[in-house]
Amino acid sequence: MASFHDVLFPLGVSFGATGGPERRNEIISLTSGREKRNSRFANSRRHYDAGTGLRSLDDLQEVIAFFEARRGSLHAFRFRDPFEMKSCAPALAPSAMDQSLGFGDGTVSRFALVKVYGSGADAYQRSIRKPVAATLRVAVAGLERPAADFSFDQTTGEVVFTEAAKPGAGQRVTAGFEFDVPVRFDTERIAISLKAFKAGQIPSIPLVEVQL
Repeated sequence: MASFHDVLFPLGVSFGATGGPERRNEIISLTSGREKRNSRFANSRRHYDAGTGLRSLDDLQEVIAFFEARRGSLHAFRFRDPFEMKSCAPALAPSAMDQSLGFGDGTVSRFALVKVYGSGADAYQRSIRKPVAATLRVAVAGLERPAADFSFDQTTGEVVFTEAAKPGAGQRVTAGFEFDVPVRFDTERIAISLKAFKAGQIPSIPLVEVQL
């Protein structure tokens, strides 16, 4: 995505933001009283309001400068979700065993980085396209691999093993990581008055997740 800037939205503001995932379903009520339900989105889409994270005029100035540098909604960027930023539970540190990426066959060297929600046939696999590189840990068959054995392809969102380190047939590939969400501003302007801000009236600064 040419219009993605690989920069992080101000952390201090993001940790006070509100928001979460959105699903869109189409529900038709039948005369029998039953319903027909159809999912319009294959993947969830996250929405945030960064305005609730502003604590000072310095925060506001930082966000305005960031907004200008992104040309408003033109360029997407990284956002640290204050509610969900790890492959594991919030209080834990990522482990190379957190998320299953699939099984090797001795030939395949690329595995999509995902976070799985639920289990069995109803499990949802969320594509993780912007991991924090320094936190990415990978294991094969339960043994953590050194960083020299793999890399992360930002273009495809895949963990890529070197030729010599390809997982063998039947070997499970797992990973752990911290990650950011690719978003853009979901507005063309930021409107705020100094008097209102000092009175505690928080401006709305909507952000929306984008697909890369």
